[in-house]
Amino acid sequence: MMHLPHLTFLRSFEAAARHLSFTSAAEELNCTQSAVSNHVRSLEEFIQRPLFVRHARSLSLTNVAEAYLPSVRHALQEIDVATRSVSQRPHTRKVVISCPFSLAENWLPDVIRDFNTTHPDIDLTVHGTVWSDVEPSVSDLSITIHHVDEASPDMTKLWTEKLTVVCAPDYQVNGKPLRDPNQLGDAHLIHILGRPAYWELVRTYFGLTELSLNHGLRTNASNLAMEMASRSVGCVVLPKSLTRSFIDRGLLIEPFDIEITSPWAYYFAAREKFPTPSVQLFQNWVLKAAADLKQVRV
Repeated sequence: MMHLPHLTFLRSFEAAARHLSFTSAAEELNCTQSAVSNHVRSLEEFIQRPLFVRHARSLSLTNVAEAYLPSVRHALQEIDVATRSVSQRPHTRKVVISCPFSLAENWLPDVIRDFNTTHPDIDLTVHGTVWSDVEPSVSDLSITIHHVDEASPDMTKLWTEKLTVVCAPDYQVNGKPLRDPNQLGDAHLIHILGRPAYWELVRTYFGLTELSLNHGLRTNASNLAMEMASRSVGCVVLPKSLTRSFIDRGLLIEPFDIEITSPWAYYFAAREKFPTPSVQLFQNWVLKAAADLKQVRV
């Protein structure tokens, strides 16, 4: 970057040009008239051009000054705006995150609880979403779910999602506890609208060519599906990140081992390239919690 004139010189020039008076500029800048005069003279020496015609009791702009002034004024305004923004941001102790209801109710609460314990002075707001995110301007951070082939480069995948079949501990098929994939043909299947691939992947995984996927209960809400499964309405296929809290509470079980990678995953993105310190703290916290979850699965 080329050598630039001192910012003080530019501020004195702009004020003097606006008032057409070194005295008035000095009063605005809270300095002496001689200081403003010296600043302007130093700027004139720097650019090697006169900026003012100095009359007995007034000033007038030279052609050079008239051409130079708009750019200087615009630059100073940009600096002022940027400085105010930076100086105010550390005092903003609020973070807004948007997250699908399913993950917000089953994984995010533990993340928020631990974050609040360490950073009780930062206020969090959570917007639950269904299928699509809220308006981009609403949240500082967003978690969304996308097919792995459709995620954009600016998104960070939180983890590789695995699917599992879950049911109530006492759920039975033809009078026997569900423990064998071959029993699924007679089980009540709960389907997630928009995710028919879940049961199709299970059918392919176990080679259940006769398993019909045309019947059963359907819902667009993963949590509702798990609530119904926990009441022995049927069994459902869902990402393990969602079923974990129900399994930990003893409401659901995984009746048999299964290892299927979901074609959908959760992705994380920040609205601003340079977030506030509070947003950066929570962003790092979320990413670490996601990394910890990946390690547990390994």
